[in-house]
Amino acid sequence: MQLPTEAVAATVLIEVVRISALPAKRGAAYPGRAVAHWAGNEAADALALIENLPGSEQHRCGFSPGWSIRAYGNSLDLALFEAAFCFRCHEVRMHGTAVPPALATQFFDADAPPAQALLALFRAAAP
Repeated sequence: MQLPTEAVAATVLIEVVRISALPAKRGAAYPGRAVAHWAGNEAADALALIENLPGSEQHRCGFSPGWSIRAYGNSLDLALFEAAFCFRCHEVRMHGTAVPPALATQFFDADAPPAQALLALFRAAAP
C-alpha cells in the first residue's frame, strides 16, 4: 500500500481511532474514540506495516471501516493524513492535505500476514 511519503517522514505521532460512524461530510475525520497514541518506534513500525500491506481486488461490503489512524507532525494540531481501514471489503480510504488523489482509495489483502498483524495491533489498543 502507498502512503504519502513526505507525510510519513514528518509523522511523530499516530492516533488510533475505533470508528463509531462514517463522517458527516467528505474529508472530515472519522468519528470515534481514540484508543491509543503511538510515537517513536511504535509509530514507525505501524507505518512500515501499513506500507507492506499487499494489494488486493475490491470486495463489496459498502465500506464499513472499524479502525483509522491519524498521523500528526511536530505541531500536533492538524492531522497530516487519516487512513480508515475496512477489513471486510479490503479497502483503505485516506484523506488529508498530504494525500494526493491517486492514493485516496486503495485495496489491501486483509488476510495477508501484515494485515492480520495490523488488525491485532488495533485490537490490542482498544480496552
